[in-house]
Amino acid sequence: MNNEIKLIRKKSEGTVLKIVSYGLNSLVALMCVIPFVMVLSGSLSSEEAVRFSGFSLLPRDFSLEAYRTVFQEPLVIGRAYIVTILLTITGTCLGLFLITMTAYVLARKEFVWRNKFSFFFYFTMLFSGGLVPYYILMTRYLGMRNNYLALLFPLLFNVYFLLIMKSYISAIPESFIHAAKIDGCGEFRTLILIMMPMLKPALATVGLFIALAYWNDWYNAMLFVSRESMHPLQYFLYSKVNNVEAYKRLLESGAGGSAAAAINMPTETLKMALTIVVTGPIVLLYPFVQKYYVQGITIGGVKG
Repeated sequence: MNNEIKLIRKKSEGTVLKIVSYGLNSLVALMCVIPFVMVLSGSLSSEEAVRFSGFSLLPRDFSLEAYRTVFQEPLVIGRAYIVTILLTITGTCLGLFLITMTAYVLARKEFVWRNKFSFFFYFTMLFSGGLVPYYILMTRYLGMRNNYLALLFPLLFNVYFLLIMKSYISAIPESFIHAAKIDGCGEFRTLILIMMPMLKPALATVGLFIALAYWNDWYNAMLFVSRESMHPLQYFLYSKVNNVEAYKRLLESGAGGSAAAAINMPTETLKMALTIVVTGPIVLLYPFVQKYYVQGITIGGVKG
């Protein structure tokens, strides 16, 4: 009788725990979704409605003026999309390859200097040469002014991602590597054929971080690229917002037109529309890597 009571009590406690857990997760998910819905709603509202009534979950005074402003030059924004997509794909693939090879070497105990090299990489996370030496190095000595390599190289290797990958590789039993050596595999074949398939969660996690870094980069374009045809998406949209805001201030001052026309000039709604245009592809990409990403966020939590 006591066992049955304990069993019933245990089941009821489990049910309550599930209800609380699902309720909290649903609340957190709702808190994450609502801002995005408000951004989408704001992008579909008129500038006047947003300025005087604020943002809401549903569009007020439905308008596509913000999107018309964004796609006013479809060829230009299409070119910016192509530049960003190519940079993201190339940078993510090369970055993953370099980071994985480096992490594999630093995780091998046979490498005598691995601690020294690890300290060297870690030291660069704490100190940097500064913006001026960085700019002089890139433009004067490496000749990367108005060069796509100036957009590719700075984000190609990240020490934080290296530490994540090294932590995951260190958790893999060395018996796999020894077995590969017995079968006649060299170091490179061991990495590609044996380690890479087991590194899918880490590769998906780090790859997503690298892709986001390339997709959201505008700073390097501002420093090193002056040709409009080479601008990536983020910098193109950043320039678009600045130009619209400058023109609106000109209208409000009465120097370039009437102040009344400035009220309907999309600035706040334009920012919301740009957010949707920029984040859309990344939101669509995430479901394909979600399974590996969820596994990858626990990297280093448990070591074998």
